[in-house]
Amino acid sequence: MLGGGVCGLAGGMLLARDGHEVTVLERDAAPVPESLDQAWETWDRDGVTQFRLAHFLAPRGRAVLEQDLPDVLEALVAAGAARLDLEMLIPPHLAEAGPRPDDQRFATYTARRPIFEQVLGKAAAEQPRLEVRRGAAVKELTVRPADGTPHVHGVRLESGETLQGDLVVDAMGRRSQLPRWLRDADVGILHEESEDSGFIYYGRYFRSSDGTTPQTFGPLLAPLGSFSILTLPADNGTWAVTLVTSSGDRMLKRMRDPDLWTAVVRACPLHAHWLEGEPIGELEAMGGVLDRYRRPLVDGRPLVAGVALLGDAWACTNPSLGRGMALGLLHARALREVASSHLDDPLEFAAAWDAATEERLTPWYRDTVEEDRERLREIEALREGLEPAPPSEGLGALRHALGTAVVYDPDLFRAYLDSRGVIRRLGQAFSQDGLAERTLELAAENQRLELPGPGREELAALLG
Repeated sequence: MLGGGVCGLAGGMLLARDGHEVTVLERDAAPVPESLDQAWETWDRDGVTQFRLAHFLAPRGRAVLEQDLPDVLEALVAAGAARLDLEMLIPPHLAEAGPRPDDQRFATYTARRPIFEQVLGKAAAEQPRLEVRRGAAVKELTVRPADGTPHVHGVRLESGETLQGDLVVDAMGRRSQLPRWLRDADVGILHEESEDSGFIYYGRYFRSSDGTTPQTFGPLLAPLGSFSILTLPADNGTWAVTLVTSSGDRMLKRMRDPDLWTAVVRACPLHAHWLEGEPIGELEAMGGVLDRYRRPLVDGRPLVAGVALLGDAWACTNPSLGRGMALGLLHARALREVASSHLDDPLEFAAAWDAATEERLTPWYRDTVEEDRERLREIEALREGLEPAPPSEGLGALRHALGTAVVYDPDLFRAYLDSRGVIRRLGQAFSQDGLAERTLELAAENQRLELPGPGREELAALLG
């Protein structure tokens, strides 16, 4: 297992619990801190770009932990993770009928990424048949032919040590070097689709004095004209506030200044109270975020055997929708299932792993990229002083109509929460009898609810 982040550790634990001997190789040398405060304040994780930016475990990810790694979820709760029920977002007039029996699916627990990874790292250290080696940097793959298809059978570390195994799992995240290693080993070119998502993030964490977190008004990710604001409760009375903008918006890049960033948040009526806490850590910025998808297939056949791309190493997107960890845990579960029946035959495993990934994960990736592009087009139109043109057909048109209709129908609101919770895709919801028609009907009859926030002129004044 290459990479000791969330996907690498969770995937390694699941495989070890099935009886496999697993070695996790993590480039970052720093050990797992003993305390939560040390994890937040001093843990050096250069391999995780967004380590101290907002993170969210969507409800589907909570469900995977609850079913497959219940001890990890229990430890996360014991470490102070906050329970978050997305059903609280249902407007009061839709909630009057009371909760439904299956609304519990919207529940999750939230924590800062260093806290989550510290809890997972300590659990992994106690897992039989699992060895985690930190400071172990991989230099290259070791490859041999197998039935005409190159077969990765191990790795060589920068120290010169060689390790062999039945399967090499790439869980190295967004910075994975696997494509280069495959080229260097004369395996071939890994299929890759990649483009800048077009977004940049400015985020900060806060802490309350009494362990409470601010009340949420509106969606967790709220579009406010030419920027969005993301507000997320975390663990132990902490929370994150993040402003998301177009990376091409030069004026809004001034929000890198903490005082100007604070002025913009304060100008958002539904979100200004999220500033009422003690700032912890610095204002963090992240840009150059890629939407990237990889598939080791050529003409319908595996490019290589003996290797599996997991989580962000397989596909990564704009993280503001909060799907990354949940999809990574779903992918780790799929890895466990495919390995249980196909690990003895490398080519069979490669084909089965590709099929499972394409069926369970790729549709979520495609939906996320499409939604991001729609939002970016909207932002760019507003920057130019134009009225954004909504998508005119397909899922995009339904998604746009849902933005108006969602506050008028409890079934539609739950379909929206299912999508945000990585429980069910909107395309699946709209396939139900009458739901798409109901969405379009309500959108045509009602005005879109616009959340209050500063427009371009006010932003220009705030940013000076």
